[in-house]
Amino acid sequence: MPLPKAELHLHIEGTLEPELAFALAERNGVPLPYADTEELRKAYLFDDLQSFLDLYYGLMAVLRTEADFEDLADAYLARAAAQGVRHAEIFFDPQAHTARGIPFATVVEGLGRALDRSEERHGVSTRLIMCFLRDQSAESAMATLEAAKPHLDRIIGVGLDSAEVGHPPSKFAAVYEAAGVLGLRKVAHAGEEGPAAYVREALDVLGVERIDHGLRCVEDPELVERLVRDRVPLTLCPLSNVRLRAVDILEQHPLPRMMAAGLLCTINSDDPAYFGGYVDDTFHAVHEALGIGPEGLRELARNSFEAAFLDGGPEEEALRARYLAEVAAYEFD
Repeated sequence: MPLPKAELHLHIEGTLEPELAFALAERNGVPLPYADTEELRKAYLFDDLQSFLDLYYGLMAVLRTEADFEDLADAYLARAAAQGVRHAEIFFDPQAHTARGIPFATVVEGLGRALDRSEERHGVSTRLIMCFLRDQSAESAMATLEAAKPHLDRIIGVGLDSAEVGHPPSKFAAVYEAAGVLGLRKVAHAGEEGPAAYVREALDVLGVERIDHGLRCVEDPELVERLVRDRVPLTLCPLSNVRLRAVDILEQHPLPRMMAAGLLCTINSDDPAYFGGYVDDTFHAVHEALGIGPEGLRELARNSFEAAFLDGGPEEEALRARYLAEVAAYEFD
């Protein structure tokens, strides 16, 4: 049985495995430029960020109906449960779907159906976070927030993802302010491709509670001190960092020194179908490549539950306490 953990940095579109992609393509009559799943899986061995994004957005064409999004989420949740995930806070990218004519409601209701039964079916509690595409306009983000208003019973927060360089967090100040008025939680990708200064902007301008990635904070000692002092969680994705060349090899990842500095680090799978592993695979990888032992892994699992948005009242806090107790009681082989 894997170590219990929460996953806080997971793009549901990034869990589209080749087998499901082909099944949905057949169901919806969508032609794919690949002979079979084996050829498609070879395409997952991309060279850089742009080749990843081209494949990532291209394959979204197979997602058309509520049933497609339901099947996508249910397949992830089954894998996550097998990897020890007890709580998942799932990102989705509505603009990537509405831009190709898929109604917002189709996306969120399809995902929601799978999430509604996740605790019963998979033993995984869930939350849904809507991300804005930072390489799109701020006006498009605001229109997306407006479209989300009838669905806020399903959405707990907003995030910011896609190509980071040249699209600073401050570009989205107004939409994050509006999200705050609606009572939505705030997270943002910052400091993966972009500089440490983007982490500061995400905190100071957007008012985020968690930093997704945040890898490059290590370049700014004062920022590290602030993140430690304020207990700002970082949702790191080591396998993703290697595949997208944020670090050359996993053995060079700064995770151990980030933990030693007192940063509240979590590790997550990001887009696991594309990046070579789900979250427990990531735990095993950092153990083997970085020498993070059982107590370090326990710390990462504990941090994941402490950083989760499980503070909406006594019932959620009790759920967090239960998960933390599972981590404390876990016995490593």
